[in-house]
Amino acid sequence: MIQILNTLSGQKEIFKPLEEGKVKMYVCGPTVYNYIHIGNARSAVAFDTIRRYFEYRGYQVDYVSNFTDVDDKIIKASHEMNLPVKEVTDKFIQAFYEDTDALNIKRATLNPRVMENMDDIIAFIQVLIDKGYAYTSQGDVYYRARKFKAYGQLSGQALDDLEQGASERVNNQDQGKKEDPLDFALWKAVKPGEISWDSPFGPGRPGWHIECSVMSTKYLGDTIDIHGGGQDLEFPHHENEIAQSEAKTGQKFANYWMHNGFVTIGVDDEKMSKSLGNFVTVHDLLKEVDAQVLRFFMATTQYRHPIRYSQDNLDVAKTNLQKLITAVGNLRYRKNDAQIGDLDADVKAQMEKLLERFKEVMDDDFNTQNGIAVVYEMAKLLNVYAEKAQVNKATIDYLLAEFTKAALVFGIEFKEESLLDDKIEALIEERNAARKAKNFARSDEIRDLLKAKGVILEDTPQGTRWKREN
Repeated sequence: MIQILNTLSGQKEIFKPLEEGKVKMYVCGPTVYNYIHIGNARSAVAFDTIRRYFEYRGYQVDYVSNFTDVDDKIIKASHEMNLPVKEVTDKFIQAFYEDTDALNIKRATLNPRVMENMDDIIAFIQVLIDKGYAYTSQGDVYYRARKFKAYGQLSGQALDDLEQGASERVNNQDQGKKEDPLDFALWKAVKPGEISWDSPFGPGRPGWHIECSVMSTKYLGDTIDIHGGGQDLEFPHHENEIAQSEAKTGQKFANYWMHNGFVTIGVDDEKMSKSLGNFVTVHDLLKEVDAQVLRFFMATTQYRHPIRYSQDNLDVAKTNLQKLITAVGNLRYRKNDAQIGDLDADVKAQMEKLLERFKEVMDDDFNTQNGIAVVYEMAKLLNVYAEKAQVNKATIDYLLAEFTKAALVFGIEFKEESLLDDKIEALIEERNAARKAKNFARSDEIRDLLKAKGVILEDTPQGTRWKREN
């Protein structure tokens, strides 16, 4: 049984879906005014890995993740770039897809945008006003946080502490519009030069928190199984989502809350963020780092734990990933001389034991660090079988199928190498002939020439095989 550490309760809880065999999952997406940095990508990778594991265990996952395409930062970027807001957001949504596709992050079932759901947002706010949970003030609309009795339950903070924090964050002008420092904006009155929409409360645009409440309930229902996002969203964003949604629907908003850890950088393990200016964009990083290595680096740390970004840690990830790639390559190569025969019962039993262990550790709050350790054990099994004097096709196919399914949970895919071009094929043939004639000088010369072309040769008992250098 899958267990999840639920932020709402602070306890590990057995996952019980609303509907048997299905998972309704909402994950807060990016604000699209710039390229995503690897802190943003970490959240996308973490929840993609969780989604993939649910699917590995046989669940159908409805995965919704929004794009915030109306926001103060986006408006600022549109002014700086001298482009309409929609052109800015379209550009960076496309960039998001390019970067996440490269990282083998499955596209969401749906990526709703704020601009495309404005009527629903306005209607949602109106219900909150009608119920007395919200009020208008000088063209803005605010939510009465104290009226929601459970406010603060997710972050575990006392209302007095929250009030003090809110007072420090809000400027005097906005504070004067509020009944209470804890209240937060649902709708912001239009300012000169800003994009806006007409509403019963006056022209303006939504506050940040309301969009996720609207899009989650609209596309997944009043109650969902899992709501996820970064730890920095726990308060105030997710706290406010609960207050808005449950006040409007009268139903529990999400049964399980999950929050991923930060990516840190430097000797002080400082959180990576755009506001601190210490971020590295995925767009730039992918020019230097193999996408699958970057994915592997992030996917193999348990989602709640912080990840320290450094070149050394990327190098370790590259080395460990290569071990898995090599194990698959070794076994695929042995298919060239594999016999016809029954699946080896002993090998099957060993793999089944590892598969059970894999599910056991991954069921424990998606512990990918322990999960990948089991995958390394599977790779050893592949290597041991590949070194046997005689192998059969049925066993190879079984091992490869089970291994690749487990590895895919981490977003790892083992692509078949493309054929060498005729010239390189001819060089390999020439080298084989040179070795047979004991012309080792020419054999070594060809090996060095191929290495310069990024082709590594391996001489095995079954013949010469090759692989491309990473």
